[in-house]
Amino acid sequence: QDQLVESGGGSVQSGGSLRLSCAASGYARGRTNMAWFRRAPGKAREGVAAIAAAGYATYIDSVKGRFIISKDNAKDILFLQMNGLKPEDTAIYYCAAGSYGLAPLYPDYYDSWGQGTQVTVSS
Repeated sequence: QDQLVESGGGSVQSGGSLRLSCAASGYARGRTNMAWFRRAPGKAREGVAAIAAAGYATYIDSVKGRFIISKDNAKDILFLQMNGLKPEDTAIYYCAAGSYGLAPLYPDYYDSWGQGTQVTVSS
């Protein structure tokens, strides 16, 4: 059984910071790529950041310079450090794991998903 469990979401004011964590177990462990996606109200799911096993990372333009993705390979925990949060970052954030490509930001490359954690940024 594969499982991804997110934590660390919450409510902050604009300019604040949050750190999301995602613990992987079962089949979800040791996958080539792990990523964070988000879905804002009324919008499609989008890839935020992804990291390959060797550490190569990709980001969407809107979070570059503000968010940092990292992974503790020994413990199979994925992190997303979010700084300078903006109201438009408000969304449910999902952790995902997959085995194809090099840190892609497209959901079709991932076949293990967490339940999500809410991030709310107020102005």
